Amino acid sequence: ECDDELIKISFTHGLYRDLARYLVERQDLELWAKVLTKDDSAEDGSADAEKESQRRQLIDQVVEWALPESESADEVSCTVKAFMAADLPGELITLLERIILQGSDFSDNKNLQNLLILTAIRADHTRVAGYIDQLDNFDAKDIALICVSESHMLYEEAYSIYNKFAKPEHSTEKEEQVELQVLAIGILVDFMKDLDRAKGFANQVDEKPVWSKLGVSQLEEKMAADAITSFINANDPSEYVKVCAEANEAEIYVELIPFLKMARKNLQENLLDTELIYAYAKVNNLTDLEVFVNGPNVANIQTIGDRCFSEGLYVAAKILFKSINNNSKVALCHINLEEYREAVSAATQANNVSTWKQVCFACLKAEEFRLAATCGLEVIKFPDHVDDVVTYYSDLGYFDHLVSLFEQGLGLEDAHIGIFTELAILYAKHVPEKVMEHCKVFFSKLNVSKVVRSCERARLWSPAVYLYMADKQFDNSVKVMTEHASAFDNDLFLDSIIKVRNGEIMYKAVNFYLTMHPMLFTRLMEVLEELVDHSRVVNQLRRTGDWALQIGQAYMKSVQKSNLSAVNEALNELYIEDEDYESLRTSIDKFQNFNMIALASKLATHELLEFRRISAYVYRCNKKWSHSIDLSKNDRMWKDCIDTANESSDAEIIENLLRFFCETSEKECFCAALYTCFPHVRPDVALELGWLNGYQHFIMPFLIQNTRQTFDRLQALEDRTKPPKEEDNQDQIAGTYSTLGGFSNGMLMIEDSGGMGGMMPPQQPGMQGGLDMSGFAPAGGMPQPGMMPNGGMPNPGMMPNGMGNPGMMPHGGM
Repeated sequence: ECDDELIKISFTHGLYRDLARYLVERQDLELWAKVLTKDDSAEDGSADAEKESQRRQLIDQVVEWALPESESADEVSCTVKAFMAADLPGELITLLERIILQGSDFSDNKNLQNLLILTAIRADHTRVAGYIDQLDNFDAKDIALICVSESHMLYEEAYSIYNKFAKPEHSTEKEEQVELQVLAIGILVDFMKDLDRAKGFANQVDEKPVWSKLGVSQLEEKMAADAITSFINANDPSEYVKVCAEANEAEIYVELIPFLKMARKNLQENLLDTELIYAYAKVNNLTDLEVFVNGPNVANIQTIGDRCFSEGLYVAAKILFKSINNNSKVALCHINLEEYREAVSAATQANNVSTWKQVCFACLKAEEFRLAATCGLEVIKFPDHVDDVVTYYSDLGYFDHLVSLFEQGLGLEDAHIGIFTELAILYAKHVPEKVMEHCKVFFSKLNVSKVVRSCERARLWSPAVYLYMADKQFDNSVKVMTEHASAFDNDLFLDSIIKVRNGEIMYKAVNFYLTMHPMLFTRLMEVLEELVDHSRVVNQLRRTGDWALQIGQAYMKSVQKSNLSAVNEALNELYIEDEDYESLRTSIDKFQNFNMIALASKLATHELLEFRRISAYVYRCNKKWSHSIDLSKNDRMWKDCIDTANESSDAEIIENLLRFFCETSEKECFCAALYTCFPHVRPDVALELGWLNGYQHFIMPFLIQNTRQTFDRLQALEDRTKPPKEEDNQDQIAGTYSTLGGFSNGMLMIEDSGGMGGMMPPQQPGMQGGLDMSGFAPAGGMPQPGMMPNGGMPNPGMMPNGMGNPGMMPHGGM
């Protein structure tokens, strides 16, 4: 209750020591606060300075006398709390140093030592290292953690703490010592980043966890070689993945091998074995590599083999691939090692087309042609890879070896169409003289379209024609022969032209022969005679020219039997042009399907007589009698006139001709006309002209003939009309009566050449015993034939209105 007065009196009279003792003994934090806390409300500066002086003196007395004299832990604890509450770190440090360092009952108090170090860390970190060295009873791990915190970063002090307490005199247990050593090196590597110092520390303590911690830090800092050494010292394979990655990046395979061997003792991992193989390969330690891969391991040999191969480690890769019998890859390794014979042997064991092809190309590039051919034969067995072989050989310019390869391929048991086709193409490009023979021998095994295209590109038209024909592409074969003279062969052309599918090609062939081979035209048309339209062919000949008609004359004669107007007209024109009137006459006689009037008009003015005669003949054939006779008259061809008039059967035309002969005094012709035209000349006309012109002697043959004809006609008439003989008539009647008895049905047919027949009426009862002749009574009063005189025929002279006996007729007869 009198604390305030006591404080005031003590400050006034300088009783600081007594006040200090009183405060320590009271253990009242509020009372401590009154004397230790500064009064910031004071306005007078001089008063404030005085109070601060009094406060400082009081604190000194507490530190120097009051607290060191105390033996009560509570008093000490309360005093320390008061100083901490008043935020007097400097004074607190001085107080704690007085208590701990200068010998007191509380010198070994852990809390006070912790408080001293912590206060120093917060207020004056320069003293921390000294305190750590002097003090031994504080919480080392906790204090060290506070030292390395971001707010203080007293790494050296933390390291000192761990290093001090890791010693046997401070830590009796080995595990705890190692833990503190790991923490100590952790300070060096994690906070101080002093790996050299850490390495020295690790060498000093030589503990595996320490080495492991160092190895991890070195790995993080890309110090792969040092990290590997650290892990080996630590016998720690736990970071093998990172170690392998960093070692590969740094390419320190020599250092990596011991680590991998160490790791394999503790772990059985695919990566470890794989990386060890790769490390052996990289350092070219092939002996150990071969021993390792042939022994038990869990490495992915295929992967590491591919890796070695891609990096050019072909010897190592070969060992690896051999260990897993990957002969394809072994062959490739031999290739890259220029061991071509061994490569072929490995390819034989692998026996797949991809390997064969790679080995073939490699041998070819190395000019090992025999080995390349061995491999090439295996490749060309597969149609899909033939083009690759051809392209590679061709790119290198080894055409002779390429041809030789495919020639050998013909003897393969499984030789396919692609081999034969490609060889034909190669022949076309490089050995043209062998193309035709090859095509003939192996036609059935060729891809005709490809070979033909190749032949056409190489201008080998004859083989192209052969292939087209053999493949029954006759249209194309004809086209090639027509477009390229070197490919033409008449026999082949004729053989093809009759088999084309497009009929237009035949007519093109006609033009082709007319243009290029006119002397063979006739032979062509002999072949095409049954296949073409002859009228169209003749029109083609006309368009080509007169010479073409001359060439086609033999053909037109051959087909004239079809009697086509175009053919007939063309031939007739040729005959006229050649003045061959005999052939023209024959043609007109046999084949009349043409414009005969036009021909006749054309020939009417011809300079040669025979052709004018033919004109007249044509008119006659077309019943143009007047035109024909006029032409013959002009040429004085009297016989033609007479024949024409006779053929016309026209009395008027004949009479005019007779009168013409009389007018021109052609007595002989007049007589010949009468004789020739006898059936059509009226006797009165002949008599008249003979009498008027005094040609009685010239008409006499006509009259004689006419008289004889009249007589013959009358004689024939008498023979037809004379009655039958008597005895013949009696025989006929007897035969009739004998026939009547043969009918049992009462029916009788009465028939006679001169009478009328009728049916016998039914018999009356009672008349069955004999013939009833009442049925022969003539109906109409005509006597029955058997009752007539002279055998049943009436006498011609006695018949009414009948013809009398010829001897009784007036002279002249009928």
